[in-house]
Parts: sequence; C-alpha cells; structure tokens
Amino acid sequence: MFGFTKTTMVSPTASLPGRDRPVLTPGTTFHEVLGTKIDQTPEGAEVAYFALGCFWGAEKLFWEQDGVLTTAVGYQGGYTPNPTYEEVCSGATGHAESVRVVFDPSRVSYRQLLRVFLENHDPTQGMRQGNDHGTQYRSILFVTDEGQRAAAEATLAEYQPELTRAGFGAITTEVTDAGPFYYAERYHQGYLAKNPDGYCPVHATGVRCRPASA
Repeated sequence: MFGFTKTTMVSPTASLPGRDRPVLTPGTTFHEVLGTKIDQTPEGAEVAYFALGCFWGAEKLFWEQDGVLTTAVGYQGGYTPNPTYEEVCSGATGHAESVRVVFDPSRVSYRQLLRVFLENHDPTQGMRQGNDHGTQYRSILFVTDEGQRAAAEATLAEYQPELTRAGFGAITTEVTDAGPFYYAERYHQGYLAKNPDGYCPVHATGVRCRPASA
C-alpha cells in the first residue's frame, strides 16, 4: 500500500462515492498519550489542520508539543465523504492524510506549530514525501480563518529563501480553507504510541524555519 503511485488529483465526478456513516465516532475515542477525547475543543482552544505526508509520524510530532491539548488523524481536502484508509490510498478520493491539532494559544502559537510543520517534512516535493507517492501525501495547510491564512502565507514566504539557499526548489504547500475532516479508523489514532516501532518516516530538509514573529 505504501508507495502506491497516484500523483494526479481525481476529479469530483470521478471520485469514490463514500458513505453516510463515519468510519470512526470520535467522541468515544481517547488520545493514547494525552488522555483527552480526540474531538474535544475546550473553551479558549484553537484548532489547526496540517497535512505533511504519512499521518502516523506527523501526529506524534504535534502531540509532543507543549500546549497541544489533543490530536487526531483523518482525511481532508478531497471529495469522498467518510472514506476508508484503503480508499484514500487508492488516490480516488482526493483526500490528503491530515492531522487535527487542538492547542492552547496562550502556551503555543499557530506560528510555532507552522514551524513544526515546515521543519519536519519537505514542502517542495509536490504529490509525495520521500518514497511515499500519491495525492494523499501532498503538503497542505488547511486554515480555519483569515488569521491562520495570513500567518501561513507569511511563514511560507519567509521560509522559501532559506530553502532556496539550501538548494531546494519552490514550495508546493497548498494553503486552503479547511473543509470537512473525516476521522480515520481507530487503529490509526495515536498509532506510534501503540506501535513504537511502526512506520515513521520524517522527510525533514534540515532547513530551519525562523518566523519573524511567534
């Protein structure tokens, strides 16, 4: 399943039909590490969504950050409602593997989370990360409001010269409004906490991101 090559976005009319029922009811699922419900959003908390390749390793990166209250993995950015993992891997849903991050903005800022995002994958690879090829592995920032959009666009603009100096190409990360987030199956949630030796590629460039402001 890994390495399945599907690097052309499916059209809405050609995408799989999906289903009415979710593959996971998140309210019954607790975070493997943080102990919080994976769909909780406490008062004062904010939500951000990041797609940066395989979501198993990506989720762990975020749950390890101080100020992150809960995380979940799912599918986002495509057309198929309530897809399964196998359907997403087929390339016929248009979805990317995404991480939902709920955070306390008094302890960690969105700009700081953007730094984690950029420094832990290669945002110049298009429809892939390393040996993982396909639309599900593309780099996307799903923004929830204009503040996040402005921060995302500014941070990418600041990061591009650093990548260029290091010999990398143009950033291919998409910045788009956050649409529906479909929670992935239970076995994917907190995967690396349950499977410490599991598949965990990090395709970092080694280039530091130094946002002008936190």
